[in-house]
Amino acid sequence: MPIIVNLDVMLAKRKMKSNELADIIGITTANLSILKTGKAKAIRFSTLEAICDALDCQPADILEYVEN
Repeated sequence: MPIIVNLDVMLAKRKMKSNELADIIGITTANLSILKTGKAKAIRFSTLEAICDALDCQPADILEYVEN
């Protein structure tokens, strides 16, 4: 898949656990896990905005495009 999700990298940089982030942004840990592993087919802009706000980062810090 050409889109890489670097959410685990940002969580490590911020020393935050997945369940903490899930609580802050208001989604289940299961849905956050799907997003973290790159298995999600889509992400809502409101969820992306909440993640960026909670982690004090930009969308490009979380999502990366890599050519095949």
